[in-house]
Amino acid sequence: MKAIQTFSRRRVVQAMALTLAVSGGSAMAQAFPSKPISLVVPFAAGGTTDVLARALADKLSQALGQPVIVESKPGAGATIGADYVVKAKPDGHTLLMGAVHHTIAPAVYKKLPYDFSKDLAPVTTVALVPNVLVVNASTPAKNVAELLAMIKPAPGKYAFGSNGNGTAQHLIGTQFQNLTSTDVIHIPYKGSGPLSTDLLGGQILMSFDTITPVLPHIKAGKLRPLAVTTAKRSAALPDVPTLEEAGLKGFNIGTWFGVLAPAATPKDIVARLNTEMVKIIQSPEFKAKMADIGAEPIGNTSAQMAQQIASETEKFGKLVKDAKVVIE
Repeated sequence: MKAIQTFSRRRVVQAMALTLAVSGGSAMAQAFPSKPISLVVPFAAGGTTDVLARALADKLSQALGQPVIVESKPGAGATIGADYVVKAKPDGHTLLMGAVHHTIAPAVYKKLPYDFSKDLAPVTTVALVPNVLVVNASTPAKNVAELLAMIKPAPGKYAFGSNGNGTAQHLIGTQFQNLTSTDVIHIPYKGSGPLSTDLLGGQILMSFDTITPVLPHIKAGKLRPLAVTTAKRSAALPDVPTLEEAGLKGFNIGTWFGVLAPAATPKDIVARLNTEMVKIIQSPEFKAKMADIGAEPIGNTSAQMAQQIASETEKFGKLVKDAKVVIE
């Protein structure tokens, strides 16, 4: 009888502990946020990541009742900012505006201080943005064929810029060269801001940046779009052909942006963040803002974002190997 009573007490204690754990998690989520939230952008200010982060942060501040501060930590192909968030306290108050670049980094960097697929918890994908091949408006080339006629006879003479080693722009530029048998120098920058400055100033010939930072310059006639890098044309640039239409068969690379938290962040907090962000992303106001900058709003579940990260890490691993991308 004593053994039965001891067993029963143990079951009661376990049940109480489980109840307290569940209620404690719920209480934590209800108390969240208790202070300002930092949304880390792993690129210099002025690029697509920064623009999307600020658009989301403005509305998220209202929804959560705490300031959401966009903090820039650029460098090393977006890996410095990611590492900072990985090491942050997992309480939901430090978040990363991640991007497709983070699924490329494991294949191009021999040693990373974190595992992107394990050390960060996906919250939601904010938007997809096509990349576009652009040149300075003073460049004689009016299309991809004319651009190739310029650069093929002059290996090593011209340069293209990217947001850093191991980023989508770097990979796109390398694949472009491999498919066209051209030799163009790669110049890595810390973000779209400094990249656009040199492109406008004529220090580099071209870039494969996302549409968002170059769209105002295209509309102003300072930059000329030659092709988008996705399988279909962009609604923001409907008259600009795809690279596949320009003769580069199978070319289909775009850039996604999404929010992640440190891996140990309580699930209740991740769920709360997902709920609030998805409401914002799917709102008519946010959708209209995304259309203005050439972005396609998403707002998926955490599980869907995790699946996306896994599939793209595998896809880009193969592309990096085939394109022979090397970090110098």
